[in-house]
Amino acid sequence: MDLHYTSLLDVSKSIKSGAVSPVEVTEAILKRIEAHDGSLKSYTTVLPERAMSQAKKAEAEIAAGFWRGPLHGVPIAVKDLCDTTYAPTAAGMYIHKNRMANSNATAVERLEMAGAIMLGKLTMTEGAFGAHHPKMPTPRNPWNTDYWTGASSSGSGAATAAGFCYASLGSDTGGSIRFPTGACGLSGMKPTWGRISRAGVCDLSESLDHLGPMTRTVADTAAVLGVIAGADPNDPTAAKVPVPDYLSGLSGGIRGLKIGLDETWVYGGTDPEVAGVLKEAIDILIALGATIVPVKFPDTTGMAQAWTDLCAVETAIAHEATYPSRKDEYGPELAGFIETGRKVDAFSLGKAQIFRNEFKGSLAALFEIVDVLICPMMPYKIPTLAGWDEVMKGDFGDYLKFTGVFNFTGSPSVIMQGGFDSRGIPIGFQLIGRPFEEALLLKAGHTFQTVTDWHTKNPVL
Repeated sequence: MDLHYTSLLDVSKSIKSGAVSPVEVTEAILKRIEAHDGSLKSYTTVLPERAMSQAKKAEAEIAAGFWRGPLHGVPIAVKDLCDTTYAPTAAGMYIHKNRMANSNATAVERLEMAGAIMLGKLTMTEGAFGAHHPKMPTPRNPWNTDYWTGASSSGSGAATAAGFCYASLGSDTGGSIRFPTGACGLSGMKPTWGRISRAGVCDLSESLDHLGPMTRTVADTAAVLGVIAGADPNDPTAAKVPVPDYLSGLSGGIRGLKIGLDETWVYGGTDPEVAGVLKEAIDILIALGATIVPVKFPDTTGMAQAWTDLCAVETAIAHEATYPSRKDEYGPELAGFIETGRKVDAFSLGKAQIFRNEFKGSLAALFEIVDVLICPMMPYKIPTLAGWDEVMKGDFGDYLKFTGVFNFTGSPSVIMQGGFDSRGIPIGFQLIGRPFEEALLLKAGHTFQTVTDWHTKNPVL
């Protein structure tokens, strides 16, 4: 396999053993970015000099016997809503294209303390909503540049899938870790809300936003999560729940795992190719020893409206310093969503909060009889870029059917590739668990990948 498509953990082993150096790896990835990212537009900022300086430092440390862990000397990148002192943090917004932060986001700081090589900042939608600002680049899907890369962590999905980094950070408010992970054929995780600090991360919706890793394998996801998870005095919402050793917990198999499946909810209205991929994945999980338990998923009637009301209000709050005072500098989609939020009345917002609390309770009851739930990433095949533009002009609630509900509850979800559609575009599926049971989800996902090879497939640039 080409070095750029090696998994994070495999390249880490090669670096630790001395078979390859951090300098060699970083040089190779930077050359690949230079050769191919002009067409994919996954990076908004590339930092070659800083990355090479970090690589030389990592090489010296490892040669001296000081190994920081599996990310040491490995080139990664972060979504451009994570604050960095050494590069602008625009959050996909034209008005912030030159914004410099005074400190690094906690997650960025933890990655650098782990010895990761920071290649740069990754392109994203405006303000982490669903569309890119007209004056900012739109990343392309490396599997087919005519197709959607997934919002809003679009650059994270494209760069990781194209071999421009070994892992990236994304954020997820309604599906924006899971959408690009699925669209680009990757593995990733939206962790429990509060599992990862959001200090230094630009908000879309304070109570719905999640930060998480996007990688090529579930094991790689476990490696990154173990570095960035945990309590943080700079974020009072970061949970003081111990962080397990996710990597050591991957082995042992899933015999006896109870997987909940609501066939009506999962398959009703779902594209046949998407449903087919999920059914094949379920058959594999059964063969691995899991048990499928028929369940009735809580009623989601009103979910899309409740998510929209709550998210729009919190988005309007996040932008009150610049909207409406600089309204003309916003793109139409984000501006329209903020306007929606500014018009939501207290009655509607109260109903959304009541719905959220009742739904969380119903889901918790469901997890008393199963260990995890399974569902698609999205009920439809990945749209073209033009098709997604049309979706954003209308009601996109149906696209959030299997994602937004778990932002409402804050539930952890692991997503991985399950196959391809008839156009050659990846199809992802997800497993959802109880709060702070990321280790179980990672174990299940990793076990699935020990007997499948979808995660080894890579686009040809």
